[in-house]
Amino acid sequence: MALAAAAHGIALEAALGGYLHAFTANLISAAVRTVPLGQTDGQIALAALEGVVHTRSRLRLPVTDLDEVGTATPLLDWCSLRHETQYTRLFRS
Repeated sequence: MALAAAAHGIALEAALGGYLHAFTANLISAAVRTVPLGQTDGQIALAALEGVVHTRSRLRLPVTDLDEVGTATPLLDWCSLRHETQYTRLFRS
């Protein structure tokens, strides 16, 4: 995402906002599929979080020290390799 934003001259605030919105929307989409949330309530949740996404992309994230962000999840990545060959998958297209 960062590379694509930089290559297309997208400003940091806009790129962060887009990334956080997409991340939030993906989490809500997972919740819609796994808990009895429903599409309408999912959209309400996304709308309710939009202010937080905007505020964080504008105020906090651009000044966050790089030592405070990021993670490593090698075991999760390793287990995810099995996803394609499992008999049933949660988010089938």
